[in-house]
Amino acid sequence: MKKILLLTVSLMGLSASAQQTMTPELLWSLGRVSALGISKDGKSVIYKVSTPNVAENKSASKFYSIPLTGGNATELKDTEGLVKDKNLSPDGKLMLTSKEIKVEKLLGSDLHPELEKTTAQVYDGLDYRHWDTWNNGTHNHVGYHAVADKEGFTDIMPNEPYDSPQKPHGGDEDFIWGPEGKTIVYVCKKKAGTAYSTSTNTDLYEYNLETKQTTNLTPNNPGYDTQPAYSPQGYLTWLQMKRDGYEADKNDIIVRYNGTDLNLTAGWDGTVDSFTWSADGKKVYFLAPVDGTKQLFEVNFPGKTKIAVTVTQLTDGYFDVNSIVGFSGDNVITERADINHAQEIYSYNLKKKTWKQISTVNNSLYSNLALSKTEKRYVTTTDGKKMLVWVVLPPNFDPKKKYPALLYCQGGPQSALTQFYSFRWNFQVMAAQGYIIVAPNRRGMPGHGVQWNEQISKDWGGQVMDDYLSAIDDVAKEPYVDKARLGAVGASYGGYSVFYLAGIHNKRFKTFISHCGVFNLQSMYGTTEEVFFTNWDSGGPYWDKNNAAAQKTYTKFNPINNVDKWDTPILVIQGGSDYRVPIRQ
Repeated sequence: MKKILLLTVSLMGLSASAQQTMTPELLWSLGRVSALGISKDGKSVIYKVSTPNVAENKSASKFYSIPLTGGNATELKDTEGLVKDKNLSPDGKLMLTSKEIKVEKLLGSDLHPELEKTTAQVYDGLDYRHWDTWNNGTHNHVGYHAVADKEGFTDIMPNEPYDSPQKPHGGDEDFIWGPEGKTIVYVCKKKAGTAYSTSTNTDLYEYNLETKQTTNLTPNNPGYDTQPAYSPQGYLTWLQMKRDGYEADKNDIIVRYNGTDLNLTAGWDGTVDSFTWSADGKKVYFLAPVDGTKQLFEVNFPGKTKIAVTVTQLTDGYFDVNSIVGFSGDNVITERADINHAQEIYSYNLKKKTWKQISTVNNSLYSNLALSKTEKRYVTTTDGKKMLVWVVLPPNFDPKKKYPALLYCQGGPQSALTQFYSFRWNFQVMAAQGYIIVAPNRRGMPGHGVQWNEQISKDWGGQVMDDYLSAIDDVAKEPYVDKARLGAVGASYGGYSVFYLAGIHNKRFKTFISHCGVFNLQSMYGTTEEVFFTNWDSGGPYWDKNNAAAQKTYTKFNPINNVDKWDTPILVIQGGSDYRVPIRQ
C-alpha cells in the first residue's frame, strides 16, 4: 500500500512539474471572446471568438450561441436578427449607421486633379493628423438607410468637417435613436483645425428627421459629453466630464429629468467607464475602476422622490468586469478577465452574490498551464499615503529561490492599472519567463479617488517617480528578490517613466525597456496631435516663460536633460505611426 501511494505521489509531482507556462506563442493562440448580446428569446448569449493568424497578419472570427445557464456552445453561420440591434429604429424601418465622407480638399490631387502624380498634402492649421492617420479630408458621418436598402445612406451631417463617431476610437456607441424614432442623438466635437486639437469639448446633438434641423443638447458643458442612452422611461442619459482640455477628468452619469440635468455620481469619489439602465428604470448599473480592479456598481435614480442618491459597489475580487452584456432575471451577464485569464462571459447573481462562468473558450488551454500567483500589497509612499501594488509571482514560485524583478510603469498617464489581461503587455507572459512583476497603482491612476488621479498632471517627474521607487524598494526587500537584477519597463507615459528613471534611479536598475516613450517634452509639444493633452498635463507651451508650471515641466521633468546621468542599457521600441508620441521621441 505504501509503495502504491508513493508511486501515485511521485506521478502527481511529475505531472505538476511538467505543466507548461505561458509563452508568446500560446498567448496568440487564445480565443478572444467578445459578447454580441443576449438572444431575443432571452435564453442564450451570442458571442464572437477571434483568433489572430500571425503568418497572414489578420484574425479569423467565429460566432457562437451558448445557454445563459452554461453548457455546450453552438457555432453559428449567421447572427443577423438574433440579438436586438440598437441601430434599428423603433418601427423597424430604418437602420442607423456611419460612413466616411469626403468633405475637405486637402490632398494635392483634390486641389489639382490635373497633376496625376502629386502626393502633396496642404494644411493651414493643426489637426493635420490624428493617432496613426493623416487627415485626408474624410470624416466619419452619422446617417441612416431603409432596412431594405443596405447601400443607401442619408447623411445627417452634410458638408460638416467633423467626426461622429469620434476619431480615432469611437464606434456606434456615439449615436442612438430617440425613444420614438423621430430623432437621432449623436456625439460630435464640432470644431476644426487648431480648435479641434486644443479642445475636448464634445457635445450631444439631436437631429430631427422631419424638420432636418440639428440642436446642440449640451451647449453649456465645456468638456466631454459621451455615450448617450435613454432610460426605459425616455430620459436622456450620458457620461460627462466638466473641464475642457482634461481628457481624464471625473466621468459622471447625467440624467436629463424634466428639463433638469441630474448628476447621479457627483458625490461619489470615482470615475465611470460605462453604464446601463435597469429594465424598470429605477437603477443605473455602471463599471468603474476601484482599488486596482474594475467592478460593477449601481446607483439609484430618485426621480420625483426625495430619496438620496446612493452608489453601491456590487462585485469585488481579483478580476475586472469589462462590460455589461445584459440581464436575465436576477443575473447580470458580463465579460470578465484577470491577470491569469483572458476575457470570458460570466453571469453574476445580484441576490446570491455568486458568479458562474458561461463561455469556456480557453479553459482547456489554461488547465494545462502553471499559473502565476497575484498578490495585493500596500506600500507607504514618501508622502505617507498607502499605495496598492500588484505583485505577480512566476509560476511554480519557490520563496527559497531568488528571482529578477521588473517594475512595470503604466501608460496613460491617467489609465487604471487593474486585473486587465492584455495581448500586448501581458503580466502572465512576463512572469512565466521567471520574473517577478511589480505593478504599482502610482499617482495618476483612477480607482483611488479623484485627488489621487489628478496629482500627476503637471507633475510627471515628481511624486509619481517617488511612488515607483517606493514600490520597487519595498518589494526588493523580500529575500526571494535578486536586487542585482532589477529592471523597469513601460509604454507611452510608462516609456517616459523609464527614460526619466534612467536619470535618477541611483544604480537600482540593471536594464530598462521604453516602448513609445516621451523622451523630449519640448519636441513632443511641437509634434503631438492632441495639443489639449500637453496643454493640460505639461502646463502649456514651453516658450511661455511666465508659466511656472510649464517651465518646471520642460526643465526639471524633461528626460532629455538627464541623459548625462544615464548609466544603464535601454532597449527602445518605437512604431512609425504613433502620432501621439512621434517616432523622433
